[in-house]
Amino acid sequence: MKKILFVSATNTDVGKTYACEKLLKHYAKKGFKVGYFKPFETGVIDFPLDGTKMLNLVKTLNPSFDVSINDCVPYQFKLPAAPYVAKENTIIDIEFLKEKKKYLLQFCDVLIIEGAGGLMVPIEKDLFIIDLIKIFEANAILIAPSKLGCINDTLLSVNALKAKNIDFELFINLYEDINSFEKVSKPFLLDYFGKLNFLEDLEKS
Repeated sequence: MKKILFVSATNTDVGKTYACEKLLKHYAKKGFKVGYFKPFETGVIDFPLDGTKMLNLVKTLNPSFDVSINDCVPYQFKLPAAPYVAKENTIIDIEFLKEKKKYLLQFCDVLIIEGAGGLMVPIEKDLFIIDLIKIFEANAILIAPSKLGCINDTLLSVNALKAKNIDFELFINLYEDINSFEKVSKPFLLDYFGKLNFLEDLEKS
């Protein structure tokens, strides 16, 4: 059975690509053939930086993932903005993206899909990143930061997922306000969720 994980976050610059790296290494260590898919990358000048970095990593972990960067990152836009804005007159073809996902799945057991920005980033006027989770029939991974304000952002994202009946797994990325996280944010998050997962712990499992 193929496993598809869709990595999103509470906002931009929270660590989605870093999370993808951790997940790819985690599953490769367990013996799975891993793959990577980033439907949209914005802010692309010469080539997609994040997509290229992850594709190179995947090819070291799973040499049979013999695909091109255009397969891996089919939509590349120059403007560093939401796909809805960055695409300008380009029409996003969801069926095309579904076919790309199907194609990439041929080369792996576990496909890690990286979203753009947070859950509610628009792709079209009535289509958002969160909608791709069900479109791709994926399991959701939500990345939250450790910085001040993460409680509000995390709960807003969790409520958005629950409103669409999407099950998810939450991971905290300890990269900002680390020293204050234990006292400022962790007590509530621990009480609310009962248990917290940290990206750093994936290396140990």
